[in-house]
Amino acid sequence: MYLWPRTLDVPILDPAKAMRKPVGILHIKVIRAMKLKKKDLLGGADPFVKLKLTDDKTPSKKTTVKHKNLNPEWNEEFKLTVRDPETQSLQLNMYDWEQVGKHEKMGLNVVPLKDLTPDEPKEFTLDLLKTTDPNDPQNEKSRGQIVIELTYKPLKEEDVGKDFDDSMQQAPAGTPAGGGVLIVRIHEGQDLEGKHHTNPYARVIFRGEEKKTKTIKKNRDPRWDEQFEFVLEEPPTKDKMHIEVYSTSSRSLLHQKESLGYIDISLGDVVNNKRINEKYNLIDSKNGLILVELIWRAAPPKS
Repeated sequence: MYLWPRTLDVPILDPAKAMRKPVGILHIKVIRAMKLKKKDLLGGADPFVKLKLTDDKTPSKKTTVKHKNLNPEWNEEFKLTVRDPETQSLQLNMYDWEQVGKHEKMGLNVVPLKDLTPDEPKEFTLDLLKTTDPNDPQNEKSRGQIVIELTYKPLKEEDVGKDFDDSMQQAPAGTPAGGGVLIVRIHEGQDLEGKHHTNPYARVIFRGEEKKTKTIKKNRDPRWDEQFEFVLEEPPTKDKMHIEVYSTSSRSLLHQKESLGYIDISLGDVVNNKRINEKYNLIDSKNGLILVELIWRAAPPKS
């Protein structure tokens, strides 16, 4: 059983480190969790796992939600780009999914990449903990365990520095020929302000399909870091994407929902450049901004 490395200090994001060139890929397989604690009134939980490397600016990866399951099995695989295997760690956070409101934390743990031998898969059984402080007495309470398999693969010398996260990746197999996948990452908002309340969430509307981020209560500078994908049969060269920020409150009966501003993004540049990452001024907002990243991954060519 793997409990704790020698130190569990999770470093604060260092912009200089975040900009380092990729030197390897961390392959992650989330296998299962065991003996999770009940979170719902009916005695169950809807667990999912978020994965992120410390000192990394890209959004977290997420497993699917396993509804009403205290011993879920995922067997789901992910890849994260590594920039400094000596200092970076893998952060795992498990949540209980909620249809309305904020997802509830179920536990976390951290695995330093320096504990891995390159190119050798290693399985870990991790206790779910309350905090990253090894001396915190709250960590003595049992919250269940999670089983993962990690493999760190250094890049070949000729590949060091390539962006393996975004623009060079193709859409997955099965994507319509001639089409691709449009990825939308809603990173954060700044200087958002509502007239009656400021509990912001972002709403993405594209070709009649709607997706929403979580709501962050009482926050003018929310950080969502959520990703959405649209599978398309052709490149969206002439399309626009509508993103609007709303605030919602169940306490205000007269003003339950209000708009905090919106943007319409032309997608031609995304198709041509493969990726854009920009901060936009929200229309109909005094000072509000939103940071949005858009990625176009074309379908693999026919063989």
